[in-house]
Amino acid sequence: MESKKLTCLACGQVNRLPADRLAAGPKCGACGVPLMAPHPSAVDFQTLEKAARTDELPLLVDYWAPWCGPCRMMAPEFEKAASLLQGQARLAKIDTQSHPDATVRWNIRGIPAFILFRDGREAARLSGARPAAQLADWARQAGGM
Repeated sequence: MESKKLTCLACGQVNRLPADRLAAGPKCGACGVPLMAPHPSAVDFQTLEKAARTDELPLLVDYWAPWCGPCRMMAPEFEKAASLLQGQARLAKIDTQSHPDATVRWNIRGIPAFILFRDGREAARLSGARPAAQLADWARQAGGM
């Protein structure tokens, strides 16, 4: 039986679960938070680094800041994209003002920026606000979903 490793975006614990159970609402074995949440999860730098390196399901990350107007405009679209990609990818957000190490680590030059991680590496990158459907289509194509 095929299994997938997913990092809990709340506590950072790596969970291994059967691939056919991803749609059954799996929860973290350590903290009980849903691993396949239908909305983006806010993450810190360490958790993002671990998830980007470890997860065996595509992870789409929104790099944003509270002072950024286009980022705030993008927030509802990113939320919609999470529902469009439910079961295919997980979505996370990192506040680059609170976690400036993330901008250095992934060489973020402008926000909003999106990076799709797959199989422990960066698979694709996109910048600028987009409609949810366009972002989801890009993620599916870039992530081979």
